[in-house]
This record gives sequence, C-alpha cells and structure tokens, in this order.
Amino acid sequence: MSIERYSVIDKKNPREIVLLKSTKCRWGRCTFCDYIHDNSDDIEHIIELNKEILSMVSGELNQLEIINSGSCFELPTETLKDIKDIVEEKNIETLYFESHFMYRNRLDEIRDFFNAKIIFKCGIETFDNEFRRFLNKGFSASPEEIAHYFSSICLMVGIKGQTKEMIQRDIKFLEDHFEKGCVNVYIDNSTEIKSDPQLIEWFEQEYAYLEKNPQIEVLWHNTDFGVGGENE
Repeated sequence: MSIERYSVIDKKNPREIVLLKSTKCRWGRCTFCDYIHDNSDDIEHIIELNKEILSMVSGELNQLEIINSGSCFELPTETLKDIKDIVEEKNIETLYFESHFMYRNRLDEIRDFFNAKIIFKCGIETFDNEFRRFLNKGFSASPEEIAHYFSSICLMVGIKGQTKEMIQRDIKFLEDHFEKGCVNVYIDNSTEIKSDPQLIEWFEQEYAYLEKNPQIEVLWHNTDFGVGGENE
C-alpha cells in the first residue's frame, strides 16, 4: 500500500488535508514513530512532490490542514510559499499546522507569513511526564504551559505500559485546557512499542461520548483522516 497524501475530512470540522513530504524531523527520536521514514534530504524532490499534492486542494471547505512527518518548520521555504499561494488562490480561511513543542517560540513566524487563521497542533501524546520520557518526546511541560502556545493537541492511547488513570487524566486535561484535540488510538507499527488491546477496548467503552464532542476527533486507525499508509 502506498501513502495517500490528499483527503477530505467530512465529519467533524470539515476540511481538506494534505500529507506533505519534508526534510528530516529535527527531533526524530520518538520511540513509537516510524513515519519519519517519509522524510527526505532531496529538497528538489520534496518541492516538486508537494506542488503536485497541493494542486489537489480545491478550497471548497475554506479550511486546510497541513501535516508532514515532523513539524511545519521542516517544510522547505518553497513549499511554504506554495501553500501561501494556494491559500490566496482558493480563499482558504483557516490553516492547521503541526509543530513539536521545541518550536513554541517560533509559531509567530508562520502566523505572520500567512493571511489566514492559523491553528497549531502539538503532539503531546500524554501529560504523564514519566511516560512521555518513555516515548522520548523530548520535553516536559504542564497543560497550562502547552495551552499558552497551542490551542489543539494530539494524545495517544492504548500503548502497552499506559494505565487507565493516565488516560483519564490526559482526557480531562484536554477537555479543560484546549479548544480542540485529536486522540489517536495506537496501532502497532515497525517500532518496538506495542499496543494494549484490552486498554483500547476499555477506552472505546469509557470514552464513547467523545464521538459527540465536535471539538475532539478520535482516530481509531492512523489513516482515519484518509492520508498516510506505508512507504513503498
């Protein structure tokens, strides 16, 4: 299966979404992540592929989410310019970008570059700092500190070693401190980090109500947004 790079999300918060290629993730050490294999050192190839992907954007929903295997700051400058052109040509009103917490003091660079509302998403995975160290996320921060920079976060549930108490605390912090959020159910991949099927089953039952929350999206599979897949 190859990687799908364009999709339309038509459930909660309808928007177009593109999975772009980028240079290497500056952090690149998360123990659970194998999507960094999508990164490349070939800038010319990255730029041309991203042009092709962005040409699929119609602007029909006036919202566009940009994701890549890392942070938006690792996209080539030429690709950022191409995104800006699409925003202006297609009347995109809201842009979603992903960023590692390490870039928190640079977010205004993106805001100042685009003539659109910017919503930054940050992959927190968990607010349990000890478990976050196990995932090797590279930072420790309180919900209040993270919310100062990011209005939307991504959590991960169902990893072996997580507990119900951790997840309950994480979901409460998401609901109490953030405007939007995405909860990713962990799927086994090429890394040594494994899922916990019993914990996932509990989460599905305990947090079924999240499906009715318009501000929180639950991804039961990492391709539920219609993008992603396996490298060929």
